[in-house]
Amino acid sequence: MKKILFLFMIFVIILSGGCNNKNKLFLDYNKSNIKNTDNIYPKENLDFFSKDLIIIPSEYNNGNDESLTSSSSLLINLSDKELIYADNVYTKLYPASLTKLFTTLVVLKHGELMDNVTIGYNSSNILEPGAKTCGFKEGDIVTLETLLNSFLVYSGNDAGIAIAEHLAGSEEAFVKLMNDEAKNIGALHSNFINPHGLHDENHYTSAYDVYLVFNELIKYDVFISIIGQSSYIANYLDKEGNTVEKNFKSTNGYLNGQINPIDDLSIIGGKTGYTSKAGNCLVLLSKDKDDKNYISIILNTNSNEELYSQMNILLSKTN
Repeated sequence: MKKILFLFMIFVIILSGGCNNKNKLFLDYNKSNIKNTDNIYPKENLDFFSKDLIIIPSEYNNGNDESLTSSSSLLINLSDKELIYADNVYTKLYPASLTKLFTTLVVLKHGELMDNVTIGYNSSNILEPGAKTCGFKEGDIVTLETLLNSFLVYSGNDAGIAIAEHLAGSEEAFVKLMNDEAKNIGALHSNFINPHGLHDENHYTSAYDVYLVFNELIKYDVFISIIGQSSYIANYLDKEGNTVEKNFKSTNGYLNGQINPIDDLSIIGGKTGYTSKAGNCLVLLSKDKDDKNYISIILNTNSNEELYSQMNILLSKTN
């Protein structure tokens, strides 16, 4: 009897201790544990998720690090499938150029990278003040691969319009594909109006949805190769058939040498974003000295300097 009682007590201790370990919760989840999601996701949408993803309930979505003042932040250990830090990850926010991740998912699922794309009027005549462009001109002939590299490394919005018109015939038709693919991966807190991220009141996402699309994209070797470049040399033809070469420097401060990562952590790659309404945003894939991989996300800081200082604070939690 004493032996049975002793074993029962050990079982209770293990069970109660496991329930308090947030890093081990909500990993291999399925429809049966929808109770942990605070009804964030309707039951009919649960089929979008796989056992390798994490749903973060409210009690673990209110990070209490006062030094992290961004609107939303998230850090996940991919190798061990652990949640490390989460704050406001389901809040709808403007994504700026993190939109380009969702565009890229459509490209990699539906496009042929060796296609030749003729630059049209819309992509060569973006009128919004301050919009970043690669400088492609109407009639230029650029491969889809070159457009995608320029799009992700330099964040050229003209490349995004050219991609959209090539793959779907129009921006509007392409955006429908983006929203469909977002739903397919469970990114239900997102809605897109354009393929590049220039501001629109009805264009939004969340840190969790950025995690979902980034986690999907890193399954593609070509994506990891592109986002890890410090610069990209684009070669293409103008409308007269002359060769044009442009060197596009990465917008990622860790890759272009402006920002040093924390010790014992290597930055594999990532994507930046900025508009006045979205603030400064960044998603990264990184690796520690033990070859463990992490996805880290910061959305909406007040300055570029603050973005990287907060990202380093977030990444310090990997130690």
